[in-house]
Amino acid sequence: MHADTRPIEDFELMAVSGVEEAIACAHDPLEALSADVILAHLRRVLMVEPGRASRKGLRLHLALGMHPRAIPPDHGRVLEELPALLKDSSVVAVGEIGLDSGSEIEKEVFIEQMQMADELGFPVIVHTPRTRKAEITPLIVDLVGENIDERRAVIEHVNMDVLPHLIETECILGLTVQPEKLTPAEAVEILREYGTERFVINSDMSSAPSDPLSVPRTVHRMRMEGFGRREIRRVSRDNIRDLIKIN
Repeated sequence: MHADTRPIEDFELMAVSGVEEAIACAHDPLEALSADVILAHLRRVLMVEPGRASRKGLRLHLALGMHPRAIPPDHGRVLEELPALLKDSSVVAVGEIGLDSGSEIEKEVFIEQMQMADELGFPVIVHTPRTRKAEITPLIVDLVGENIDERRAVIEHVNMDVLPHLIETECILGLTVQPEKLTPAEAVEILREYGTERFVINSDMSSAPSDPLSVPRTVHRMRMEGFGRREIRRVSRDNIRDLIKIN
């Protein structure tokens, strides 16, 4: 989820529906005019969002990083200050990072953040774009394989267009159940075809059309279609917990 764009009532809906914990990622809330904009966003996620979620009964973990749509001209300042921000105990991953247009500056920043994550012992949560996904995703996979253990990467916003390529990797694959990405039915179709060992379902709540109940809706559909409790727990909880080592 992208917590700082969501009403606090969404946290309550998630908690009431049975969601106990979630991960909020850094993203691209404002035009990246300078490093000050991005650093202000990262500090808000770090200092404000866990408290907002906690007041509604939701434990919030954080992923911090520079989203590919949020790279300012002076991005070096963000990269210099990011390691200190990652030391906070609520941070469990570096993300969202990745490629959107596939530009050289995106590749440079993506590589630097993966190397930083590798050095500090963090997994990465990796963005794939809405457009040109089939073209850009193989570039992302190549860069992941060159810079961090694939088993330490979650490739997000996966759909059927890129699954045949991604399933050959060792990455965890994120199924983003969001109105403009995947429906619960489409996510369940993927899980039925490919199994539950490598997947995690998520809502990716942001300024785009989003549903705070998308994960519970998908879990409910899995249950109605005969998936067992262990399979459901695997994609809604265990796979991501095993990766990021939440206590």
